[in-house]
Amino acid sequence: MTDIEHPATTDAERKRIINRLKRLEGQIRGLQMMVESGKDCEDVLTQIMAAKSALNQVGLHIIGHSMKRCLIDTENRTRDELIDEAIAVFIKYSACVK
Repeated sequence: MTDIEHPATTDAERKRIINRLKRLEGQIRGLQMMVESGKDCEDVLTQIMAAKSALNQVGLHIIGHSMKRCLIDTENRTRDELIDEAIAVFIKYSACVK
């Protein structure tokens, strides 16, 4: 894959990803405050699960756009090559979202 600008990586798309990460950052800060103030273990764990889910969603969103970028960058490649690259991107990065 190249670092060429594609529709999947527009400024608007980057802004959406950054906004999701900022919300996640807020969730993590909230978790820190919960621990510091001695909140119930179950409440903290519930918020940890929510933060993990949010991070997974950001990861899946980025994986989807990376795969889309593979399929858009069609110069001198066959359909099978494009599909193989999209699958490789999925396999490589899907392990990070569990």
